[in-house]
Amino acid sequence: MDKIKLATVWLGGCSGCHMSFLDLDEWLIDLAAQVDVVYSPIADIKEYPEGVDVVLVEGAIANEEHLELVHKIRKRTKTIISFGDCAVTGNVTAMRNPTGNADVSLQLAYIEGADVNQQIPHSPGIVPPLIDKVVPVHYIVPVDIYLPGCPPSASRIRAALEPLLKGEIPVMEGREMIKFG
Repeated sequence: MDKIKLATVWLGGCSGCHMSFLDLDEWLIDLAAQVDVVYSPIADIKEYPEGVDVVLVEGAIANEEHLELVHKIRKRTKTIISFGDCAVTGNVTAMRNPTGNADVSLQLAYIEGADVNQQIPHSPGIVPPLIDKVVPVHYIVPVDIYLPGCPPSASRIRAALEPLLKGEIPVMEGREMIKFG
């Protein structure tokens, strides 16, 4: 049997979901025997590949780069897992939404909230252009599986991945699988 092509992606979030993924500890060795990690912030791979079987998408959509990447992910991936509360609901990343729009958020962060060098960065590549409202992944592309938690526990991540490794759909029911926070 061919190995499953697994990717993980970090968009607008804190990387806590990836830290929880690493908490899979020894099971990561078993997982590595069954998958090829083809893209991840914990691997030095620059371009999201074609033909990905499963991707864990951490974080909300907060800027233009996220929009571009999530469309590429949907086009190139069989199963998208919205990975953690930011990806599922927007969560903490979306806390800037009540300020109005991206320009107001930048003004608050770089001018009003700064003690020195009060200037919004304008050089290309410094700050990706923000979108006005931070949104969860499913607002932009269809999501196949929702894995809430801030972050989801290692046991919950494993319970979602193990059935996929066998070609089955995980059962996302009960408090332990669908609890937020």
